[in-house]
Amino acid sequence: MTRLLVPAAPVRPADAPTPAGRTARRTALLHWIAVHALGVAAALFFVLPFVFVLLTSLMSDQQALTRDLTPDTWEWENYRRVWDTPGFLTWWRNTLLYAGLGTVLTVVSSVPVAYALAKFRFRGRKLSLMLVISMMMLPPQVVIIPMYLFWAKQLDLSGTLWPLIIPTAFGDAFSIFLLRQFLLTIPNEYLDAAKVDGCGEFRTLTRVVLPMARPGIAAIALFQFFAAWNDYFGPQIYASENPAAWTLSYGLESFKGAHHTDWNLTMAATVLVMAPVIAVFFFAQRAFVEGVTLTGVKG
Repeated sequence: MTRLLVPAAPVRPADAPTPAGRTARRTALLHWIAVHALGVAAALFFVLPFVFVLLTSLMSDQQALTRDLTPDTWEWENYRRVWDTPGFLTWWRNTLLYAGLGTVLTVVSSVPVAYALAKFRFRGRKLSLMLVISMMMLPPQVVIIPMYLFWAKQLDLSGTLWPLIIPTAFGDAFSIFLLRQFLLTIPNEYLDAAKVDGCGEFRTLTRVVLPMARPGIAAIALFQFFAAWNDYFGPQIYASENPAAWTLSYGLESFKGAHHTDWNLTMAATVLVMAPVIAVFFFAQRAFVEGVTLTGVKG
């Protein structure tokens, strides 16, 4: 009797992907490419202007007026020429004074007010918060004339940066509001435990609240530092008549006017003005992002 041998069907390995699995993987790969392609495009959209400024700053005087995108020779000497410009070092010193001292005074004056609005219960608390919010809605151009008359005519501080620095010692509405929203995320149980251990309000603020509020404090400090560093309107109003009190933002406009055909030097000066801001944000971005992210809008 003849036995018929039927060939067995091929056995699929256990780890072999099924058609449905291959389709899912292909879909996931296409989705990853699409998402990251948009991210890369967005990153290039923001980075390319900085690259253009950097490359132009390293060109020679003749090549900067051409359509070339990359320098033929890397002229690092342009940065030394800008740095040696009369007054540039003074602009740097004035900007550091304005941004640094203004940031410290803003943080010191805003933290107690934000702490009181977030953790204290007193009559008129909501009204005080509404006043703070209303100050955020008030454009600075509305009060610039009476403020200028006060600082320039009454106190004779025109031609200096003190009319811009001194007001930061009385708090900033945006910093108070932002920090107040962050302090609301700190549980009251920590404050109650500190008070049970014998801490007063000041020690509770300095020993308990401030260490936990570092991201929020870093956020308002960076906001104030960037605002002061890039401020053009304030120095133009109060310090324009005195070149010794100019800041980088206002001095850069004067430098551009004096070197309107030297685009390589103008771009080099721009890089020197932007570099500290980029460096500060690079080293503090984690605390900055955390402080902004954890700040919720709570009542």
